Parts: sequence; structure tokens; C-alpha cells
Amino acid sequence: MATGWGSLLQDEQQLEELARQAVDRALAEGVLLRTSQEPSSSDVVSYAPFTLFPSLVTSALLEQAYAVQMDFNLLVDAVSQNAAFLEQTLSSTIKRDNFTAHLFDIHKQVLKEGVAQFSPQTVFLGLNRSDYMFQRNADGSAALKQIEINTISASFGGLASRTPAVHRHVLNVLGKTKEAAKILSNNPSKGLAMGIAKAWELYGSANARVLLIAQEKERNIFDQRAIENELLARNIHVIRRKFEDVSEKGSLDQDRRLFMDGQEVAVVYFRDGYMPSHYSLQNWEARLLLERSCAVKCPDVATQLAGTKKVQQELSRSGMLEVLLPGQPEAVARLRATFAGLYSLDMGEEGDQAITEAIAAPNCFVLKPQREGGGNNLYGEEMVQALERLKDSEERASYILMEKIEPEPFENCLLRPGSPARVAQCISELGIFGVYVRQGKILVMNKHVGHLLRTKAIEHADGGVAAGVAVLDNPYPV
Repeated sequence: MATGWGSLLQDEQQLEELARQAVDRALAEGVLLRTSQEPSSSDVVSYAPFTLFPSLVTSALLEQAYAVQMDFNLLVDAVSQNAAFLEQTLSSTIKRDNFTAHLFDIHKQVLKEGVAQFSPQTVFLGLNRSDYMFQRNADGSAALKQIEINTISASFGGLASRTPAVHRHVLNVLGKTKEAAKILSNNPSKGLAMGIAKAWELYGSANARVLLIAQEKERNIFDQRAIENELLARNIHVIRRKFEDVSEKGSLDQDRRLFMDGQEVAVVYFRDGYMPSHYSLQNWEARLLLERSCAVKCPDVATQLAGTKKVQQELSRSGMLEVLLPGQPEAVARLRATFAGLYSLDMGEEGDQAITEAIAAPNCFVLKPQREGGGNNLYGEEMVQALERLKDSEERASYILMEKIEPEPFENCLLRPGSPARVAQCISELGIFGVYVRQGKILVMNKHVGHLLRTKAIEHADGGVAAGVAVLDNPYPV
């Protein structure tokens, strides 16, 4: 195995025995998902898929990803406050993408009302995750390139807090105690909870609750519970509700304070609402009610819009970062170093040229819609067919093109429920969790709070853990 661990294994039998021990340890540590057969019940659970060994990651790239995270926090926050930038950037997209248009309508309505939360004491909370791949350079070195930033429901902070113990265990079983000690401690759930707790505290009502907006069929509940449990340890109570519950039992008083089942809500934490399928008409009304309230929203609708692919593409334009982060040349340089090539598909010469280039060299590009959640991007022949269909239609403005990142593959062993342990050629994606809290114009917290490494076999172009493609992993710094 190119990871350097394979030489420790003598044969298939030892691999299977090690895999059994790893799975038992993962179950004992709480690296858990509900099953796809029973997504609403915890009566039967399974382990979340993971790698048998930690994957090697260059220390300098890991450090770079951590160092730029606070800059990304500042950038997302700056974009969310810049109504003119959002309007201009998304103007072509909202004509053709109903989902983004719905979010933008809510954003406009809240701005027009100038609601209670725009007082000097208003609190804003961002919990995001910036995802990267390691681009293979011609000289054999690797460069950190951002894939996307997730500004809503950035998940797996809870399970990522539990996987280091599993890989330490595997290496200890193999007698590699020195190597086991090198696996980084990682507790994003604690850091994410710290951000929610700070926002709750600034809201200033001791009996108020945190409202977690959850999906009915939530396989990833243990990831969320990790954050809930951290909050409970601080004596902050979380209530889990669906959008439908908000429609039926949510209300605002004359000061726009939000109440759910008669309990005041200080913070709304969305773990739902990032895909079109999450919304019925009733759910859109519930989202508007939440946005109009003076509870802290994580994220508010402007911050969700700041995470769209169209905004990401616009940020890569020359001079744009300088406008949004004036007087911060070091931050701008750190951010720009992580940008891959991003191209607009708006109607006009620039969009036409991007389409022509992508059709001519399909292996160099990815076509991305304005979606979160993995599994939405188009590659290769599929991308070419989509571009041929879209090229004369204004619908193309609801997509962007991105340079395809080509990491160096390596070997690891992927463990999945119901499948035999198998060694595969893999690539990884590194996510860094960021937390910021702003009160009025003052940033009271800006931190990176941990990482998430996901690894998948190279035959899968797109998709994360929740989409059933990638598996959880840990970086082994080299």
C-alpha cells in the first residue's frame, strides 16, 4: 500500500481480522449512522464507513488550510453583509434557478422590513466548512485547492471527533505506538458547540432554547447529537423540530422574538433546508418566519446565499477580494492561493468561451449547479451533453464551470457495512471547520475548530459520505 501501512499486513486473513477489530472500535467510539432501511429510528444502527488506515497528508498543506480558515470566515461574513454584491452576483442565477430565487426573495423581504435583528446588538453566527483537494503539480508536489465552502448544515464535525481513536487503535494493534500517537486530536463538535453557545449567551435570555431544524429521515443523527450533548454540558437545551413543526407551532411576539411550543428560541441551527427537495410551500413559509425573527440564525439566509457556487465563482474575479476585504492584503493573498479556476456561464462572450473550452477538453472541467449536499456535479461525457443542451439557453446561468482538480491517488482500505474490506486507489478531500460570531459590527469570535478528512475510491467522481461514496478518514501528517 502506497500509504506506507500496507507493508505491515502479511496476508488477506490479517487484513480481515484487522478490519473486524477496527469496526468494533468504531462502534464502541460512536462512529454511527442510522441505516438506510430505518432512517428515522435508532433501534438499528451501523458504523459510518471509514478507512482502515489514516491517509498521509503533507503537514504544510494541512497548516495552510487551517491558516486560511479565519480569512474564509471573514470573507463569508463580509459577503453576507453586502446586499449589493449578492444582488448583482446572483441576478442571472435567480432568473433560472428557482431554489436560489426563493432564498433571495426571503433575503430581500427581511432586508426591506429592517427587522429587529438589524439593531446594533444583533448577533450573527457562522458555522462553515471549507473543503479542499490536493492538486498534483507537474513537479510532483501538491497544492491546496478549494472545492467549495459549506455555509449551511456543514456536517460530520461530530463523527470526525470520534474517528482519531479508531485509527490510533488500528496502529496500536499493529504495534505502531509511535505512529498512533501522531494522529491528531480533533474535536470539531466541541468548537461548533462553542460558537452556538456564544451566540446563545449574547442573545441574553437564560431560559431560551437552541432550535435545531432537523429532517424527519436523518441517518446522520449521531453527528448532530454530539453537538447537542456539548451544549447540554453547558446547560444549554436543544429542541429538535422539523420545518412542518415550525409552521404549526412557531410564532413571533410583537418584538419578533421566536417561540416554539411556547419556549423562547435564542438560536436556530439549520441541519435541513439546503436542497430544493427540503422545501414544500409550507416549509418556505416556516423558513421566512424563522428569518423574520430576532433569534440568531445559523446560517441566516444571506450567509446561505454567500455559500452558492455563483458567489464562489465571482469571488475569484480579479480585484473582487480587495473590494470585500479592504486593507487586508495578507488575507487576500492566502485566500487567492487556494482558488482553482472558476468560470461564469452567464449569457455573453465570456460564458460562450468557457462552454467551448469545456466541450473541447471535458476532462479538465466540472459543471456545478447551485447545490449543497454532494452528488450534484457533472463530469466528462455527462457534462458535455448538459453543455450542448444548455449552451443556447439562459438556464446555463444557474451553473458554473470549475477547473477539475487532479490529486495523486494512493492506496487505502475502505470499510463499509455489508461489504468485504477492500484495498482501492483513493483520493481525499480535506475540510476545515470555521466558527465566527458577530455582534452588530464587532466580530467577537473567529476560529478554526477542527478538520474532516473524507476519502473515496477514484472511480467515483462526485459525492460525500452522506451520498454513500466517500468514507471518514484521518490525516496522518508527514
